[in-house]
Amino acid sequence: MEKETNKVHVSVRNLVEFVLRSGDLDNRRTGGDQKDAMQAGSRLHRKIQKRMGADYHAEVSMRHEVREEEFLIVVDGRADGVITKPDGVTIDEIKCIYQDVDRLSEPVPVHLAQAYCYGYFYCFMHELDCVTIQVTYCNIETEMIRRFQEKKTREELEEWFASVVHEYVKWARFLFHNRLRRNESLQDLEFPYPYRAGQRDLTVAVYRTFCRGKRLFIQAPTGIGKTLSTVFPALRAMGEGYGEKLFYLTAKTITRSVAQESFSILRKNGLYLKSVTITAKEKLCFQEKVECNPDACPYAKGHFDRVNDAVYEIIHKEWGITRETVLEYAKRFLVCPFEFCLDISNWVDAIICDYNYVFDPNVKLRRYFSAEAPEEPYLFLIDEAHNLVSRAREMYSAALYKEEILEVKKRIKGKMPKLERHLDKCNREMLFLKRQCESYQVLEQISMLVMELMETFSVLDDFLNEYPDFSDRQAVLEFYFTVRNFLSTYERIGGRYRIYSEQQGDGRFMVKILCVDPSEDLRQCLDQGSGSVFFSATMLPIRYYKALLTGEQEDYAIYAHSPFPPENRTILIGADVSSRYTRRNRREFERIAEYIVCLAEAKIGNYLIFFPSYQYLREVRQVLEEREAKEQFELVSQSANMYEKEKEAFLQAFRQEGAKKKSLLGLCVMGGVFSEGIDLKEDSLIGTAIVGTGLPMVCSEQEILRQYFDEMMERGFDYAYQFPGMNKVLQAAGRVIRTVQDKGVILLLDDRFLQPNCQELFPREWADAKRVTLQSVKRELREFWDRVSR
Repeated sequence: MEKETNKVHVSVRNLVEFVLRSGDLDNRRTGGDQKDAMQAGSRLHRKIQKRMGADYHAEVSMRHEVREEEFLIVVDGRADGVITKPDGVTIDEIKCIYQDVDRLSEPVPVHLAQAYCYGYFYCFMHELDCVTIQVTYCNIETEMIRRFQEKKTREELEEWFASVVHEYVKWARFLFHNRLRRNESLQDLEFPYPYRAGQRDLTVAVYRTFCRGKRLFIQAPTGIGKTLSTVFPALRAMGEGYGEKLFYLTAKTITRSVAQESFSILRKNGLYLKSVTITAKEKLCFQEKVECNPDACPYAKGHFDRVNDAVYEIIHKEWGITRETVLEYAKRFLVCPFEFCLDISNWVDAIICDYNYVFDPNVKLRRYFSAEAPEEPYLFLIDEAHNLVSRAREMYSAALYKEEILEVKKRIKGKMPKLERHLDKCNREMLFLKRQCESYQVLEQISMLVMELMETFSVLDDFLNEYPDFSDRQAVLEFYFTVRNFLSTYERIGGRYRIYSEQQGDGRFMVKILCVDPSEDLRQCLDQGSGSVFFSATMLPIRYYKALLTGEQEDYAIYAHSPFPPENRTILIGADVSSRYTRRNRREFERIAEYIVCLAEAKIGNYLIFFPSYQYLREVRQVLEEREAKEQFELVSQSANMYEKEKEAFLQAFRQEGAKKKSLLGLCVMGGVFSEGIDLKEDSLIGTAIVGTGLPMVCSEQEILRQYFDEMMERGFDYAYQFPGMNKVLQAAGRVIRTVQDKGVILLLDDRFLQPNCQELFPREWADAKRVTLQSVKRELREFWDRVSR
């Protein structure tokens, strides 16, 4: 919707897909027969347009307004092509697909409906009596084209469009009145609590960022109230017309819960706003196995016949729509809860979701972020933004294993000889690359492999459509999506990418397209909004995150100081130990263990000890176990691939109340599940020891990152190792002080923490860090606890 007039805004694509859908939800159809292949077909799409001649006008923007009651419904989009000739006008809708175009007997109804909309708009604007509607399908691999044409009069199109709009009116009415009441509530909304130190400055910075349509990076410690301090000003900016929908993006479930609570607090203070939390399909599905087709799932059968009624009821009755709310309504209306949840997002003011729904090219919500989506002023709040660098690299990278090709060939043997031949060709290309690779090798190009994959992909599409009930269909379908992702990633490749092959330790051979610097891809997504705020308690150095998240050092930045009394914690650096590989021996493990024992004996309580690897953890644990019976501590350890119940049991040991006779030492791995996102307040945790500087293990991928950044800015080691490592250290250290009442110790066990290149990455609050040795650490610990216990 738009602020200056009473307009309800919807794109052509969203309108026709929403109103005209019916029948079953069925994922057995591959992307080729229902959806255009977006990234992989974009170049071909433009190629078709360019070769159509001077009469062909590409990407023609159109907009049509329909008055209903006291508001206007504004429908807009871009027609792929308008052909103007003396004998008439043709509206062209182009779809690039992997499916064999000869298999198409008629255009897909939604594609035809989009062309109808543009045909009517063009007739209305130019006062034409009739127009030719054309849907063009082009196979990406063969470039074979098939066109479907029909003539329509203006009256026919007008009547058809009026029927579509009539179905949409009640939804437009909801949007109109919901927006009025939301903005009225935002005018008088006040911050719900007295501002903490630095909190008001933070809210002002966020508000100004959104009003100016800029991007802001916030380094703010835990406890300042980052979530409420960003949500509140974002909503105030929305109320003044600077945003229409708020996306709260995060990587972890716990921070989604905090966001939900923030909206709930503001509602109690008068906010009229609807929000939805989007949950992963696997966590919403009612079935034991996720199979979205009418034969396997009763919620998929007839889903589209019922889902609009379910959406209409939930948006009228609920406010903060959580996973539990979605499941309740989905069960009652017998609809797929995940697809239902996505549809709800169209009608609410705020969406709480994972990063991938905005940034991942395979998962992002196309209804908002496709080329045909309406240009709305979306506001982005990106929580725990330090996680986005590694997550973005995953989103924009793709890998293919030689063994996957052979496995699929084995599964489809005897079914389709043509597909077997194409898989053989792909395998030969992989074998050629494998013979040139001893450990890993950076590749200049893989054009021959890509060409074979494109041909294979087209035949894979035919196979999946021809064998819908094939027993090994799921394995073939997974390979289909792997190849699709690989080809789509190859389409985006540029100077910020590297291609490499690797002979892995388990014997498998891989070719990977690695996104080294995701800033350009992320920025393209961010540019679809009108303002973005990145925030984290560990976003240092900010120049590193600016470089890799937006690529623009001119973006705003703010450093929020800690509201906690500095006298409530002490930071000690062990000057006589190190986790360097050259010093990983029994003597060094014993010295590390001695520091940990000193920590546990200085004050009985709960401590987390973070190690650089599981191997290092086991070595030190062995030393500690030899002393455990006679010392004042007990041990619990993190293990690889812990189940949820095991994780909860580990944390529950720290939450037990009552007097303790021994200290509890939780042994963890830095960068693991217990180094961020957990909240152990007051006596639940009174100290942490961090062994090592958190440097990632040296491996092929980290070395490729180092080489790339050495070439770009001569900071290869910093960008590949030092900065990511320090982030893990800061996250682990952040577990200790969570509230104003908390008191605790941060013990950094590596002499490299004393080096200038490490200390320049410390938060400003760490300026009072003290150097200790095994001879002095007991005294420092005793003096600290004596001081804070008075």
